[in-house]
This record gives sequence, C-alpha cells and structure tokens, in this order.
Amino acid sequence: MRVLVVEDDEGIAQGLRAHLRQHGCVVDLAGSVAAGWAALQAEPFDLLLLDLGLPDGDGSELLQRLRGSSGARLPDPHTPVLIMTARDAVAARIAALDMGADDYVAKPFDSDELAARMRAVRRRAGGRAQPVLRIGDVELEPATRQVRRAGAPVEVSAREFAVLLALAEVRPRVLSRQQLEARLYEWDGGPDSNAIEVHVHRLRRKLGEGVIRTLRGVGYFVPEQD
Repeated sequence: MRVLVVEDDEGIAQGLRAHLRQHGCVVDLAGSVAAGWAALQAEPFDLLLLDLGLPDGDGSELLQRLRGSSGARLPDPHTPVLIMTARDAVAARIAALDMGADDYVAKPFDSDELAARMRAVRRRAGGRAQPVLRIGDVELEPATRQVRRAGAPVEVSAREFAVLLALAEVRPRVLSRQQLEARLYEWDGGPDSNAIEVHVHRLRRKLGEGVIRTLRGVGYFVPEQD
C-alpha cells in the first residue's frame, strides 16, 4: 500500500513512516496543504492520511479539493482518506465524514489500530469485506503479510508480497511496470531497472506460473478465477 501522510509535525510524520513501513506500507510525507496537493497530482496513492491543522490552511480544504477533482489525470478523487487530528469533538468528526473522509482517528492514537483502520478502508474501497484475498489455491493475508498455497505457508519478501497484493487488489486489471513501481517505492528510493520483473519471476517460481500473467508490452495481471 502506498500512503501519503500529510502532517506538519515532523516527529509524528517520521514516527508514522517508520511504523507503517513495518506493516509493509510505502510512505511519502508532505507537511502542508500545498505540498499534499502537489504530491497527489504527481503520484497515485492507495490511501491519504490527513491532518487537519496544517500551517497553510485546514486539511479539510485538501479533502474537498481532492473529492472535487475530475478527469482522467491525477489526482484520483476516489482516493481513500483517513483523517487524523486532535479535534475529537463529535461535530468535527461528522463534518469530516460528510466532506468525504472514509474514516477518522483522534490523536493520540494507537499505531496498530491506525494500521488496522487503514486496511479496513482499503477493503471497503475495493468492494470486499473479507480480510483474506484468494487467487485459486493461493491466499494473501494483508494484516500479517502472509502467503499460503494449498494451506501451506510460502516465504515471500516484502517487495514480492507488495507486488502480489497490488495485482490481487485490482484483478483482473493490468498494471504496468511503472504503476507497480509507484506502489512499491518512495520518492527517495527508486528501483533497479528490472526489479519488478525479478519479483514477478520469483513469485511465479513459488506460487505457479498461472498466478501472475503477462500482457506483452503492457504489464502484469492476476486473472479472474475460472
């Protein structure tokens, strides 16, 4: 999951980045409304974590701007948004949800609960209720980042899991190498030129050739179940 954290407190932002990386997330940081909007215009994100009290305005302005965007270009107005703020009054929560937020957590919050809420928001955004994704006899469990084939655990790296999860969440859509890279790497940590191909090759070796397929010249996809 690639996440944009819009938070002006550097300590909180860096702490979130470190914790969410442990949950397999790729995390980019922005410290203002303007920086957050620029990031959303530049890259696709699976989730936006948004503080409301920002130095150049209110985070709700960014939320409204995102939900009001349209057209085929970035940003995607359907990007899930989870508000995180010290404003814990019921009226503030209602206002944020009515403006288009998908969930709301009040500071201080438990980091593990935040990660669980993020996974729940992603499930709802993908139109699924089950916490486990299944591809034939292969099972993916995002909460624990475990993979099983025919009930037996399969050892995969963090990057391999991220590639498999990204394709499974959007199946049977095709994702290009560039789209997969955008989900796996932060701005300051670009991939090697053939990294995605290597991850896909290793996943096929571990899970079988049919789990991830190639559309030549376009990208990779996980087929619908027969």
